[in-house]
Amino acid sequence: MFKKEMTLLPDVLKKKQLPKIETFPCPISSEAGKNSVVKIIFPEFTCVCPKTGYPDFASIDLYYLPTTKCIELKSWKLYLNSFRMIGTFHETVTDHLFTTVNTLIMPKWLLIVGDFFPRGNVDTTIAIECGKRPSSADFVLQKYASHCRNFN
Repeated sequence: MFKKEMTLLPDVLKKKQLPKIETFPCPISSEAGKNSVVKIIFPEFTCVCPKTGYPDFASIDLYYLPTTKCIELKSWKLYLNSFRMIGTFHETVTDHLFTTVNTLIMPKWLLIVGDFFPRGNVDTTIAIECGKRPSSADFVLQKYASHCRNFN
């Protein structure tokens, strides 16, 4: 049963209540075959479980190979902070962030990882990727380790 008094992500999207994500022209030239992977880690993401109303905590990890635009960091932070009291499933919010970034900057390659803290003995990580992964991404992804836990 969904919490009726909670604001759910589909309702927020219909009303266009989220802040705008700003962009700026990519300053890195792609001449001579250069690839420039951008890595942005936001380890303090919060949203609310639409079933229980309990808070969910995650690291949202964004990796992309820009074409003409880059994400402006302060607006990205404010955008992610706006989910604090929104009811959404982990998969739904990760897919929403992926679609939003992909539509906004149209990168050559994009990877978004929603790495959620375990709650009730359940650990969830959602990774969504599109485009051809550049070899330069290996450097930032090779030793990817969760920001939310350390299970060995």
